[in-house]
Amino acid sequence: MTILIDPPAWPAHGTVFSHLVSDTSLAELHAFARANSISERAFDLDHYDVPAEIYDHLIEAGAVAVGGRELTRRLIRSGLRVPLKERPPKIKNTLLVRWDSLLPHHEELGEHVLEQWSASTRAYHNSAHLLEMLNALDTLYSPGAPPRTAILAAWFHDVVYDGNPGQDERASADFAADTLSPLVSTGVLNTQEIEEVTELIEATITHEVSPQLLSTLSAEDFALFLDADMAILAADSARYTRYAQAIRFEYSHFSDEDFRAGRSKVLKGLLARESIYLSPQGQALWEQDARRNIHTELEQLAATAEKNSFSSYTVPGQSEDPE
Repeated sequence: MTILIDPPAWPAHGTVFSHLVSDTSLAELHAFARANSISERAFDLDHYDVPAEIYDHLIEAGAVAVGGRELTRRLIRSGLRVPLKERPPKIKNTLLVRWDSLLPHHEELGEHVLEQWSASTRAYHNSAHLLEMLNALDTLYSPGAPPRTAILAAWFHDVVYDGNPGQDERASADFAADTLSPLVSTGVLNTQEIEEVTELIEATITHEVSPQLLSTLSAEDFALFLDADMAILAADSARYTRYAQAIRFEYSHFSDEDFRAGRSKVLKGLLARESIYLSPQGQALWEQDARRNIHTELEQLAATAEKNSFSSYTVPGQSEDPE
């Protein structure tokens, strides 16, 4: 176990705070925090903010005192440091500008939708994932542009996220329909567009292109949308590590053993496909990197199973949803 803490030097609320991190895994960090009665509200994506009054206690409990620069360096090296582009407060304005270009003069609606992505229980399926998916859609459709309904579906596809695969996607589709339907009477959208949005969202339940869902959109549009949602699988190794750690946090209601078994099943299912990505564009851009990441994660899962110490596992996952 390697828990690090820097000197209390960050002023807030009438005192000064330290940063408490792990350079091994978020699971280890959360376990240490729970053991020392640190509130989950003190967690900020990759660290806990802890007041000076418990600094000595945390060192006695096993945290290693290091300087601020050393703590940052080791956190970055571990791959767990969350950069600004993945921090929801830092990207809020960027997303709202994109919303305004999608549905001008509906700023309050955009704020409302974005608020749904901000629950403290979300570590991966937050607005950073939304922005990454929007960027992935732009990449896949380049040099053209994604259909408006695909962009809208991205905004709503995980708007409900409680860690219940299948139920979450259906609830998100219902939320989208309820939220967007009033725009039909004003001529901003039409009923066909809303149907397209809900069908795209519901397709993320299986991540397969189903003929039953192709009433208005082409199979290619479905394939590109689903590939954009899975672009994270081909991320660089540091980002992939943060993704996997965040998924584990979101699915903390699963036991370690069930979590590991479910994640392995999902990953092996992805590798068994002829192609992980459904579109030629996705395959060309991401297939090789995604397979490498998945193979690495499976190797780590197997290693931790052999050691029978899943609590220290550094790249965990989920049970059913292929993301």
